[in-house]
Amino acid sequence: MRINRGIAVAGMSDAQLLAAHAAGDPRAFAELLSRHQDHLWQTARRTSYTVQDAEDALQEALLSAHRTAATFREDAAVRSWLHRIVVNACLDRMRRNRARPTVPLMDDDGPEPADTRDVMSERETSLTVEEALLILPPEQRAAVVAVDLEGYSVAEASVLLGVPEGTVKSRCSRARSKLAHHLKYLQPERNGILPRGV
Repeated sequence: MRINRGIAVAGMSDAQLLAAHAAGDPRAFAELLSRHQDHLWQTARRTSYTVQDAEDALQEALLSAHRTAATFREDAAVRSWLHRIVVNACLDRMRRNRARPTVPLMDDDGPEPADTRDVMSERETSLTVEEALLILPPEQRAAVVAVDLEGYSVAEASVLLGVPEGTVKSRCSRARSKLAHHLKYLQPERNGILPRGV
């Protein structure tokens, strides 16, 4: 009995893997994902408001990439192409969520708990950079994530996001200003902790 082992996908470039997938190799796309899954998940998580939205958007993005692999043009890196698909899926999901806001269901077994939290105290102790990203509009978040967290240049982010470089710069500038304003209270003198000698 003859076993067709196909092409050894592990040694192929990303572009070769994508072409092999488009040609019908069932292992090529899985190999491609194994190389980039962590990066794509971090991109989805940083671009989305919730973990659930990030998971759903990433799944939609990977299905889209799987279906449209044959349309890939080799004028960009495969990783950049995948990154753009993930960001666009996240932005699409956020737009849909804004158009159809949802309200979480409450447990009918007991009374609704009173909100006794000290919101400012809670924010002072638990706010992180990733949580601070949630204050940004989706387009600003996508730009600042690409440039400041993912390390892409403005030119690369422009290609990834499909907008002019000037738009990327202005979105990053506005996002940084908002983040600086919202994180200002973390500075020691704003927490009531003054520098020594004061």
